[in-house]
Amino acid sequence: MAPAITTLAAEAPELSAANTGFMLICSALVMLMTPALAFFYGGMVRVKSTLNMLMMSFISLGIVTILWVLYGFSIAFGTDIGSVVGWSTEYAGFSDIGVTELWDGYTIPVYVFAVFQLMFAIITPALISGALADRVKFTAWALFIALWVTVVYFPVAHWVWGAGGWLFEMGVIDFAGGTAVHINAGAAALGVILVIGKRVGFKKDPMRPHSLPLVMLGAGLLWFGWFGFNAGSWLGNDDGVGAVMFVNTQVATAAAMLAWLFYEKVRHGAFTTLGAASGAVAGLVAITPSGGSCSPLGAIAIGAIAGLLCAMAVGLKYKFGYDDSLDVVGVHLVGGIVGSLLVGFFATGGVQSDAKGLFYGGGVDQLVKQAIGVFAVLAYSLIASAILALIIDKTMGMRVSEDDEVSGIDQVEHAETAYDFSGAGGGASSRSTSAAPAPAAPQNKKVDA
Repeated sequence: MAPAITTLAAEAPELSAANTGFMLICSALVMLMTPALAFFYGGMVRVKSTLNMLMMSFISLGIVTILWVLYGFSIAFGTDIGSVVGWSTEYAGFSDIGVTELWDGYTIPVYVFAVFQLMFAIITPALISGALADRVKFTAWALFIALWVTVVYFPVAHWVWGAGGWLFEMGVIDFAGGTAVHINAGAAALGVILVIGKRVGFKKDPMRPHSLPLVMLGAGLLWFGWFGFNAGSWLGNDDGVGAVMFVNTQVATAAAMLAWLFYEKVRHGAFTTLGAASGAVAGLVAITPSGGSCSPLGAIAIGAIAGLLCAMAVGLKYKFGYDDSLDVVGVHLVGGIVGSLLVGFFATGGVQSDAKGLFYGGGVDQLVKQAIGVFAVLAYSLIASAILALIIDKTMGMRVSEDDEVSGIDQVEHAETAYDFSGAGGGASSRSTSAAPAPAAPQNKKVDA
């Protein structure tokens, strides 16, 4: 068992049907975020990479779920070992968890807490995939997910949220995953792309999103699911903290979207749909660690700051020459850093804890703690992820060939295409028995792939 909160028998919490139901709904909302991310990323790539981008998110649902049950939950939330990892035999394989056994100090079953945290573990490696669009072997990506969650995500989740974890014990505030999810994924993305290199034609060929409506659909579903992601992270609904987080999630996201659009209009002369979607995600990322410690006015400031800084950060890949395909570094790493550090300024001391930031008379203590958490996770994830990518690249190869990348990774890796322009079917293994060949596509038409 994980270390328990010591209470008298008369004070021991009892299972709450309301909180249990609330958390199951929140878990389902967080699960929805992974397909939503697949749509968001899938619309941003070229036609020839659409299915691969979708599959890079979907495969995480399969791999991480199994590993979480076998050992991931035990490493992340088991009894602390040296403030670095956890382990509890009864959590391994979910082999000895009682049906009504409560998560320590809360009114929800262990199973509910475990499945809620599972959804976080699933989406985190999926976030990384956006930086690697067009060029990674699917088998190599699947292996990377399995190794990465084992070596990086499960231990970091223990550092940040596990009883006894060194960042948790230090007092680093991360309400729902600014460090453990977004900085972790963003730093990992940077580490991997530094190993595998740029796409063919980077900074030379146009690589425009093929479906902005798909991007907007994904962003809208992410925004919707994020309410479960953030408000659910208080693990109950008894004291109003989750309600504050719900409000702050909406407020910060709106502010970030408007700030990103303002920057775009000033810098580029237009309000783009891609900018609106990206700005919303930047706000969601930034409020994730900070929304439980700030007021709604603070959430507006955090969202606006994140929207502006992330909008500026996405252009750094062209300046420094790293090919972050879909701006995972610019949005998730930068947004996670901004949101985590701003806790040290905007924490009111009156919501999730009594810790106060600089603007509320708290001095620099909380800011220093936040900075330690940010840079510890960033450094560990960056280095470990680069090493894992290098090992995979040197053994089985992580990239598809240049010819396969140019011709289209969907057909090469999945034997399918996202759209059927000929009417003959998108999959190579079509079961149609029709003997009539499909008419050839008009030669004067060209689809931008």
